[in-house]
Amino acid sequence: MTAVKQIEASARAQVGKGAARAVRRQGLTPAVIYGGGAAPEAIALDANKTRLLIYGGHFLTTLFEVSVDGKKTRVVPRDYQLDPVKDFPIHVDFLRVAAGQTIKVEVPVHVVGQDACPGLKAGGAMQIVEHAVEIDVAPESIPEFLEVSVAGLQIGASLHGDALTLPAGATLLSRADITLVTIVPPMGEEAEPAAEAAAEAPAAEAKKA
Repeated sequence: MTAVKQIEASARAQVGKGAARAVRRQGLTPAVIYGGGAAPEAIALDANKTRLLIYGGHFLTTLFEVSVDGKKTRVVPRDYQLDPVKDFPIHVDFLRVAAGQTIKVEVPVHVVGQDACPGLKAGGAMQIVEHAVEIDVAPESIPEFLEVSVAGLQIGASLHGDALTLPAGATLLSRADITLVTIVPPMGEEAEPAAEAAAEAPAAEAKKA
């Protein structure tokens, strides 16, 4: 499960585009904490540390504790914006979370068990259809990823949303029958029937004539 990470931040007295640009010139990233029945709180984060957190992976599924002047607030990142040219963070939105609350998050799906998949050993290929699913889960139980195993799958077989093992108390919001991964036939086997059909078409037309 996702561990709680700590972030140091400072309060922002002013908001707006001009104020945000001024914050960025100081090597900081403007951010906002919202939700939880409280007023939005404008804060500033160290830009370099924020960039490392974002590019470190799992940023949007990590539970953070933001400390502002000694006051700590538990949050989950909801969105972030990157500079389109330099790729550094220019804004982050955080959602407040409280004990007993559940939130909707999109979690990556990892496929395992390839070494024990007879379909792959027979020459088939693995086609990943969905790379992530949406779940409703307690913040402290957000998984970094969910696993599905293709062990034992033959060519033509698929795994769906109901094959996922969710954290205790979590609910799958994506459809239970959503296809996650399929073992497809070798490309040569797919092409041969099409080629045969194309070859048979002129012969059929000649017979009609």
